[in-house]
Amino acid sequence: MLSLSPPALTTEDEVVRLSPGGRRARLAAVVVVLALLLAGTVWGDDDSFPFGPFRMYSTRANPDTPVVSTRVVGLTPAGTEVRLSGGEVGLRRAEFEGQLPRIERDPSLLGLLADSYAEHHPDAEELVAVQVVQRRYELADGVRTGEISDRVLIEHQLEAGE
Repeated sequence: MLSLSPPALTTEDEVVRLSPGGRRARLAAVVVVLALLLAGTVWGDDDSFPFGPFRMYSTRANPDTPVVSTRVVGLTPAGTEVRLSGGEVGLRRAEFEGQLPRIERDPSLLGLLADSYAEHHPDAEELVAVQVVQRRYELADGVRTGEISDRVLIEHQLEAGE
């Protein structure tokens, strides 16, 4: 069995102690960080992380509040919906939802999703429109009621060959 002993200190290896000014600076840094954590906990939101809480982990939703799911669909000339979210076009849902404000300002960006879909599915029917749809699942005491509603948030009509 190998036994390791602590290294022997020589006179050259003296312990360096913090000066009173160094201790005050470290104490001030700790106080600032703790104040930021306290303020973030009380008034912060997800954007304040790591000084604010992630609301999805630190709060609970009202069990009667609807669950909202956002999806992107392409429409064929026959009106058939083709799923474009969930990795079908190389973009995960959370990444897409983070870009929603940008897409609301410039709906033509949805054409890029149609282009990506066409590249990944060359034999698929051509799309004529792309929609961002929010589906709401109604809940009662945390259980689905069966009532579902869809709302089109953004729609972009595609030109032929787009």
